[in-house]
Amino acid sequence: MTKYTLPALLAATLLAGCSLAPTYQRPAAPVAGQWPSGPAYGGDAATQATQGRAAADIGWREFFADARLQKLIELALANNRDLRVAMLNVEKTRAQYQIQRADLFPAIDATGSGTRQRLPADLSSSGRAGVSGKYSASVGFTAYELDLFGRVQSLKNEALEQYFASGEAQKSAQISLVSEVASQYLTLRALDEQQKVVTDTLTAQQSSYDLTKKRFDVGTVTALDLSTADSQVQTAKSNLASLMQQRAQAENALALLVGQPLPADLPEGNAFDAQGLLADLPAGLPSDLLERRPDIVQAEHQLKAANADIGAARAAFFPSISLTGSFGTASSQLSNLFKSGQGAWSFMPQINLPIFDWGKNAAGLDVSTTSKKIAVAQYEKSVQSAFREVSDALTARAMLEQQIAAQEALVKSETQRYQLAELRYRNGVDSALTLLDAQRSLYSAQQGLIQARLARLTNQVTLYKALGGGWLEHSAAAGKTPPKADAAS
Repeated sequence: MTKYTLPALLAATLLAGCSLAPTYQRPAAPVAGQWPSGPAYGGDAATQATQGRAAADIGWREFFADARLQKLIELALANNRDLRVAMLNVEKTRAQYQIQRADLFPAIDATGSGTRQRLPADLSSSGRAGVSGKYSASVGFTAYELDLFGRVQSLKNEALEQYFASGEAQKSAQISLVSEVASQYLTLRALDEQQKVVTDTLTAQQSSYDLTKKRFDVGTVTALDLSTADSQVQTAKSNLASLMQQRAQAENALALLVGQPLPADLPEGNAFDAQGLLADLPAGLPSDLLERRPDIVQAEHQLKAANADIGAARAAFFPSISLTGSFGTASSQLSNLFKSGQGAWSFMPQINLPIFDWGKNAAGLDVSTTSKKIAVAQYEKSVQSAFREVSDALTARAMLEQQIAAQEALVKSETQRYQLAELRYRNGVDSALTLLDAQRSLYSAQQGLIQARLARLTNQVTLYKALGGGWLEHSAAAGKTPPKADAAS
């Protein structure tokens, strides 16, 4: 065995690894080379987008300055069940890759066996009954495939790309989780602010009602005025109850994201108007998303996996050679098993040549080719979706600033109107209806301003996520890109 088969085995191994997989080429990005610009984007967004540090290099502890929010994100990263499943999927696909990679090498096994049997006289070659034995001990390998056409290598590459894709899926899950926790926390802060407005409004309306009731009792106002004032008070009470319900539900949603009940010893949070998010995130260029968005990178790894699968499907059309061999000792007596002269070996090469399989291999190749086309379409859709998310966030950032400025001016105007109406009502110049109308308008304007500010904060979080931010805890050093996870080899 050693004299003749070892050189043949080495020669076959040198030939192995010839891959039939197509040469991979990244599909052209089906989006424009620049972000949209114009009045809806606050001017030339393409010029402004490239200034400053990339969002993907900004750690979430720097982007979110609120200590309470930082603690909630930390707890969510440790306890959220969806993120835990994503992490376990990475471990699972890594193990699957290691299983597939092991097929590149022969599995060496040690085997020992023993047999004792009695043959009757009519079955014995000597015509006499007798007892015989056979014992053996050997080391060898079974059905090791010589990868002449790269089938096993292609399957290994496919498993490796799936492992990389699962790692990017984990990154994407973490980025989404950070964004969801932040958005839910900001919603809670906005609801707290709305409750303050409703409480203040209820206090003012209750005071107006009390004054109207006194004037009704002395006959200076009508029953309609009193009824309208009471209606305003009851509406404010209803709004307050509704907001309390919304806040409780928002807190429950936040606890689900965090993965545990919210601790009582959380740090004090910043006020709603003092969240201090980074407002001027640079969008970079659309081509940057191909490297910085985990969902796009995941789709590309899945495309590479489909590309490698074609190589395995093509190799099925060619002959396959498998080897089985062993070397050890054998004896009819257990006591003589390891004595000199008891050496034994066996070598059994086997070749399988497809001749006619009723189109099975051709259909397998068609499946692999179509799967790659599907993966290309999914990759392109990921790029297009990312482009739209960033574009939407950029236009929202520009327009929300204008909306908030207008809403702030409206609140100021309505505040002055309410103060004048209240003064005129107390002096008997205007009716209660004028005062109540001013109260309603001021309340609506204040609520609108809170909603606009929440939309601006949420948009900043959305843009941070859309640009790949939220994976790093601490910001990367200036001019340096965070190292990628080591590839399994």
